[in-house]
Amino acid sequence: MRPRTYHALSEINVTNLVDVVLVLLIIFMVTAPLLQSGIEVRLPRTTATAEEPSEGIVVSITKEGGVFINDVYRTADQWEDELKRVIAVKPGQKAYVRADSSVGYGLVVQVLGTMKRLGLEEVGLVTRPIEDENKPKPGAKIKWG
Repeated sequence: MRPRTYHALSEINVTNLVDVVLVLLIIFMVTAPLLQSGIEVRLPRTTATAEEPSEGIVVSITKEGGVFINDVYRTADQWEDELKRVIAVKPGQKAYVRADSSVGYGLVVQVLGTMKRLGLEEVGLVTRPIEDENKPKPGAKIKWG
C-alpha cells in the first residue's frame, strides 16, 4: 500500500464572500435613509449663523402642532411629563427647538416657557440659512464675460 500524499490547495473560492458582501451592501443602502429623522419640519430662514443641534434635547414642533421630544411623538398632555423624564436623566444639558415656520408664535412660546419652568437654561432655536442668490452654489459653473 502506498502512503497518501496531500497537496496544498492554493485556490480560494471567494464567490460566497462576494455574495454576502453584496447582500449586506443592499441592506445598508435600503435602511440608511430610514435611520434619518422622519419628522418633517420646514425651518424658518435667517441670515444669522446658527449652530447645529448637537448633544442635548431636541424638541420638534410640526406644522400640525405635534410635539416631538428626541424624535418621539407625544400628545399635548404627555409631552411635558416626557420632557421632565428626559431632563431628570441628564440634568444641565442643552435643548434645541425645531419649529416649523408656519407654527403659531403662541405654541412656540408655550413650549419655551415650559422648558424654562422645568429648569432648562440653555435653549437654542434651530433655523436654516438664507442662501445668497448672487453667490454661486457649490459645483455650479460660472460664466465669465
